[in-house]
Amino acid sequence: AACARAGLRGEPLAAVRLISAKTGFGVEGLVSALQRSWRAAGDVYLLGAANAGKSALFNALLRSDYCKSRAPDVVHCATVSPWPGTTLGLLKFPIINPTCDRIFRRQERLRAEAEKTEEQLSDEEHKYLNRLKKEGYLVGEIGRTFQRSKPTPIIDFDPDLLSYSVDEDPGHSPRKPVEKEEFSYNEVKDARWCFDTPGIMRENCLLNLLTDKEVKLVLPMRAIVPRTFILKPEMVLFLAALARIDYLEGEKSAWFTVMASNLLPVHVTTLSQADAVYEKYAGKELMKVPMGGEERMKEFPRLVPQDITLEGIGATEAVADIKLSSAGKSAVSHCRWVAVTAHAQQKLLLRAHMPEGAALALRQPPLLPHIPNIRGARIPGTAAYRTKKPPSLVENLKASGNR
Repeated sequence: AACARAGLRGEPLAAVRLISAKTGFGVEGLVSALQRSWRAAGDVYLLGAANAGKSALFNALLRSDYCKSRAPDVVHCATVSPWPGTTLGLLKFPIINPTCDRIFRRQERLRAEAEKTEEQLSDEEHKYLNRLKKEGYLVGEIGRTFQRSKPTPIIDFDPDLLSYSVDEDPGHSPRKPVEKEEFSYNEVKDARWCFDTPGIMRENCLLNLLTDKEVKLVLPMRAIVPRTFILKPEMVLFLAALARIDYLEGEKSAWFTVMASNLLPVHVTTLSQADAVYEKYAGKELMKVPMGGEERMKEFPRLVPQDITLEGIGATEAVADIKLSSAGKSAVSHCRWVAVTAHAQQKLLLRAHMPEGAALALRQPPLLPHIPNIRGARIPGTAAYRTKKPPSLVENLKASGNR
């Protein structure tokens, strides 16, 4: 049903896989699945909305067993940027032919790596793994089975090039041009290609309203830590000055778990004071985004309300996500939503506000229904709970004995 709503009708989907091109999680499994579908004739195209992560996936596949061994030396990596539209042309690399021998050697490598523990990794691998753990909860390593051994460069001392007369400037001595590597005819003859395509630009996206500095705060660069708040009726939650959720009616308190960049502040106030708080602090340091004071807020679109009615299913399970992004784009790519949790059969009347020109959508069932349980104790005297960061799950590594 979700695929049909996204416009994916007609031929059935071959597979749906959970991956992270940024941390490498699931990429090795994706490569294996793609190689098993080699019999499907034709090239491979990475399609999707702008900023969905196509270029990051292209770069991940470029350093995997999916491409020919010389491809990383010949093909330039795709540009990965928070701004949509940076991929202007069709980047491509040739796909390696997964012969029986290559598949066998690849499986041997994967089995050997799966027997390793974190303690057996080198210092450099440890440092890289720890960096990935800061960027996401699901981590995996992308390896290479087929690598071309580069010849050792021979230093050619040419006395005529190294010498210069008193009339010459040594800073402008002639240098040999760097030879650009190219594929040979046999390497690309009858090859199948993997293409990175320009993203589909969508309207009603919040990023279209933000400046460069604001985008860097809105897009999460590190693993998101869930932030949960308990609100009584007639209380309001602000996510920076970009979104506002009013809890208008309900019998009991409800929980609101914010899944957004940890650089965006969350403020809770009463319904009677909400308008004054927004007018006083929007555009200033307290609310972070937008930034630029009164002049910035004069040109920033006003917040437009939308009423939402929900019925709770239990205090430990979210009933819905309020997606603070484009209605037509996955909220996973931009990671801005608020999960709403309420007692069973409790009816809630909410009013969500978003800037005019940025659509808001309701997702039922929620993406992470048990996300409100990832929290610490409530902070006394506030509506907030202490945050709790779950441990990262590392793929392709054997669990240590002390775990």
